[in-house]
Amino acid sequence: MTDDPKEVYADIIQLPPHRSSRHIPMPLAERAAQFSSFAALSGHDQAIRDQAEQHITIAGQRDDFDTMDV
Repeated sequence: MTDDPKEVYADIIQLPPHRSSRHIPMPLAERAAQFSSFAALSGHDQAIRDQAEQHITIAGQRDDFDTMDV
């Protein structure tokens, strides 16, 4: 058996997407609103970068201290 998704799903890959006969499709604006709560993480990437820069700076200062002439 192969792990290639194109071969594994060859029988269904060309089928059209499923459309419910019971429910009308949700408008894109409503679908997007479901995920707006994740906007709280918008500053998370920058906070991680800032923390990494701080650690790099501290590590560089330690290296400078270790190589100082006593």
